[in-house]
Amino acid sequence: MSQEGVKMSQKKQKVLEQQVPKQQIPKMSKDDLIWVLSLFGTAIGAGVLLLPINAGMGGLIPLLVILVLAYPMTYLAHRGLCRFVLGSSKPHDDITFVAETYFGKGGGFLVTLLYFFAILPILLVYSANLTTTLSEFFVHQLGWEAPNRLLSSFLIVGVLMLVSISDSSIVTKAMSALVFPFIITLMIIALFLIPHWNGALFENISLGEVNGQSFLVTLWLIFPILVFSFNHSPIISSLACHCKEKYPDCAEKKASSIISYAVIMMTIVVMFFVFSCALCLTPEDFALAKSQNVNILTYIANKFPEAIFLAYVSPIVAFVAMSKSFLGHYLGSQEGLNGILYKASNGKISGRIANIITGIITFLIAWIVAYKNPSVIGIIESIGGPVLAILLFLMPVYCIYRFDVLKKYRNPKSDIFIVIMGLLAVSAAVHGLLN
Repeated sequence: MSQEGVKMSQKKQKVLEQQVPKQQIPKMSKDDLIWVLSLFGTAIGAGVLLLPINAGMGGLIPLLVILVLAYPMTYLAHRGLCRFVLGSSKPHDDITFVAETYFGKGGGFLVTLLYFFAILPILLVYSANLTTTLSEFFVHQLGWEAPNRLLSSFLIVGVLMLVSISDSSIVTKAMSALVFPFIITLMIIALFLIPHWNGALFENISLGEVNGQSFLVTLWLIFPILVFSFNHSPIISSLACHCKEKYPDCAEKKASSIISYAVIMMTIVVMFFVFSCALCLTPEDFALAKSQNVNILTYIANKFPEAIFLAYVSPIVAFVAMSKSFLGHYLGSQEGLNGILYKASNGKISGRIANIITGIITFLIAWIVAYKNPSVIGIIESIGGPVLAILLFLMPVYCIYRFDVLKKYRNPKSDIFIVIMGLLAVSAAVHGLLN
């Protein structure tokens, strides 16, 4: 072969080598779409129904801040947690086993505890709010007496637990099947509220005191609920394991792509819904909704009784939203508690026995909380908020700079941003505990 031929051959080989990485990343498949919808379904539940209440109390500016920060905060934090799990190439190594690889037995057990207590409060939020939503529907929409809370909470939590303990793939498919109807209904409600929009939101642009506290404090205190509202961390470990098994050569890129699509969908749907709610109510309405310990759809249905559509559809949508999120969060809760049982028993409790024990413990705790009905937002701010922020924002960044296996993911600019957002969320939650 001539010298020119050799050069042409080398050039052609170089081009082919550059194209290989692109060919290794498959296009979005039906299976990937199911995961996108499952991530969306896990995140969009009680959080999005409580977010307008906390954010709306502060007027327009906190809502604009949330609009700007929602995507980068959510995407970068969840991608970081996913990378943490991807640090192990073993497909079946979930977050509890990967944590032990990084930190040893003691540290791994501590991270597993942290993971469990970041998710458990969210399950408690759903169990309590689901029971309240059903009770409000009986009283306000059907005109009946409120059902016995002990019995209704038992039935609601019991049915959800029966679905949750079935095969995880069934839970994932069931959640994804509910997402499209849910998105459509949520958008219809947001559009339906347009005739009720008023200018009260634009009258609250003051940088002074808002509802008796400074504007900066008001803005600061929305970070825990913002983290919670877009949170889908309980299913991230399962996603990472799925990508390690199905896409071993490009697991990180595929997982990041799925997370990005899910967060874009969340941001568009949630923020349109939040602004529509905020435009039809006043800060006083949001304060009243918070004092009544109800979600935004239940409050709106009671606020506009003449809107028959809202009166009957809103509580149903709220119920479905929280139910499917309960299913997604149980996957993470089960993963965490199973890991605790396995490590505490030195590997003696695992598999089916661990699942049974986990199911019984979770059911009893969720049932008690649903019956007692503590402050929903209080649970998030006092327990779930700070623990979740540490797990989701701070721990993955620490590991990226601590362990060489993750050093390829280092990006100082985005990492500093995530750490700042995490510290704001943790400090705001601690402030709420001390006041």
